[in-house]
Amino acid sequence: MKTANTIQDTAAALRTTLRERRNNMDGSNRSRGGLLLRGRLYTWLALRRDAAEQAGQTAPQRIAAFHALDGEPDLLPLLAKWVEEDGLDILLPAVIAPEQPLVFRQWHLDAPMKTGAYGVQEVAGPDLAPAEARLDVVLVPTLGWTAKGDRLGYGGGYYDRTLTQLRQANPRLIALGISWEEGRLPADYQAAGHDAKLDAVLTPGGWYPGQPG
Repeated sequence: MKTANTIQDTAAALRTTLRERRNNMDGSNRSRGGLLLRGRLYTWLALRRDAAEQAGQTAPQRIAAFHALDGEPDLLPLLAKWVEEDGLDILLPAVIAPEQPLVFRQWHLDAPMKTGAYGVQEVAGPDLAPAEARLDVVLVPTLGWTAKGDRLGYGGGYYDRTLTQLRQANPRLIALGISWEEGRLPADYQAAGHDAKLDAVLTPGGWYPGQPG
């Protein structure tokens, strides 16, 4: 019998297991893993930007990230470096209504924040217009993942709807799942038809299925 994530959300028990596994991580391993993950992500984007500039192409500039919640990898030190040292545009998501795509708001170190839906920290600022919100890279909080780029989220479907919309605006968009090794799903896991596939997943252990070129 295969482990499936269906429209009826039979993956609820699996989500509970993954949360428990993540919450039980050793603190030192969490800290060490966060450093490794942020370092790999920084190096990947720097190399990709250099390659684009050398080829006379537009380098990735607009990066959507997330404010860590409930044991997720903490990206804030990296986001601050991207803004302060590299001059990148960093955006954070916000929930505006159930069953609607996420919106994105510009983030910087002094940006006013507020607690939004599900306890997520959101920028207390205006939503970017659709043209302004055309993104190059989206870092997606990922509870569970497969080496093929399948993602198991938290059940609300927000990122599935959002990635579909963003890829229509920019077919070259790169969606990267950010997770711990503890999020690896069973080998027989089958994604549901509505689950948006990721271009890759990054954990402290490496890239799955491989580093995007």
